[in-house]
Amino acid sequence: MPLDTYYTLGRSGLRVSQLALGAMTFGTEWGWGSDVDTAQQLFNTYVDAGGNFVDTADLYTNGTSESWVGKFVAERGLRDRIVIATKFTYNAEPGNPNAGGNGRKNILRAVEGSLKRLGTDYIDLYILHTWDQITPVEEVMRTFDDLVRSGKVRHIGFSDTPAWYAARAQTLAEWRGYEPLSTLQMEYSLVERNIEREFVSLGLELGLGVMVWSPLASGLLSGKYRPSQGEFTGDGRLETLKGSANPAFQKFSDKNWQIIAELEKVAQELGRSMAQVAVNWTVNRPGIASVIVGATKLSQLADNLQALDFEIPAELSDRLGAISRPEPQVPYSFFGPEIQNMIHGGKPVGAKPAGYFANTVIQPVG
Repeated sequence: MPLDTYYTLGRSGLRVSQLALGAMTFGTEWGWGSDVDTAQQLFNTYVDAGGNFVDTADLYTNGTSESWVGKFVAERGLRDRIVIATKFTYNAEPGNPNAGGNGRKNILRAVEGSLKRLGTDYIDLYILHTWDQITPVEEVMRTFDDLVRSGKVRHIGFSDTPAWYAARAQTLAEWRGYEPLSTLQMEYSLVERNIEREFVSLGLELGLGVMVWSPLASGLLSGKYRPSQGEFTGDGRLETLKGSANPAFQKFSDKNWQIIAELEKVAQELGRSMAQVAVNWTVNRPGIASVIVGATKLSQLADNLQALDFEIPAELSDRLGAISRPEPQVPYSFFGPEIQNMIHGGKPVGAKPAGYFANTVIQPVG
């Protein structure tokens, strides 16, 4: 599908591109990323291709990312066209516990900072970046609802939270008439499929479109690493940050090398780049609303944007799925066909005919 085919995000009326532009690479403060001219080229290329969805966060490149996104949008007069998603949670003031986290005090502080840096009076999608383990969900959802009622925020979402916490939040919103969550932003790729255990079903059941971050596993699936050419070492993010405590950058493992080897073979059979195949596979998984693609070079983005131009045959998709399938864990190991047959007397539950749920609004996948 072309980039200018838009789908509603979750059970909302907000229409977004299947590929979102990730702006975490806007700025060089973190030791990698793009300078302002390159970042503007990336933005313009994405927008000119029909994209309308840009993802950033308050502390990406120490605030530079938000500032540049606001600048690029304003210079082209695109504020009403572009859907800006930004996030809060992380602390930029060591020693001040209320300058981070998900409490009301920090949310209200953070939103004002983001509005100022973005140069706008409203945020299209405001996302809790990471669960802080302490703030009651009631406080988060009431504060979110106040921001929507004030007009400073249009839609809301969660990123990197437990499934039970997100489910409680959505149920609370339904019960109390608060603004519901429209999205879950989670890591998902051929080498990180754990959200399939609960989060995809959660999104489909409660109307949250899943936004995927790191579909190329921080560059592991980009084509830079090719087992057929031997082990690769270089200066990418995975090498730069492999000693950090962030689990998103701990990707080197024997299983992942096996996945990359199969990805390389499938890409060769399709005549496509490894990055295109990895993104395409992720985009077309159940429950996925939008996939965030980031780049530091124009050639990388141009390649990624072609990921919607082809279809992976079922046989090749199944090969990728088989090699990357997560190991079953308790209690999910009880949900496979063997145990389910014991529950249902050997009679599988049949698919219901179209229109069976007469009062259900079916949202388009993707």
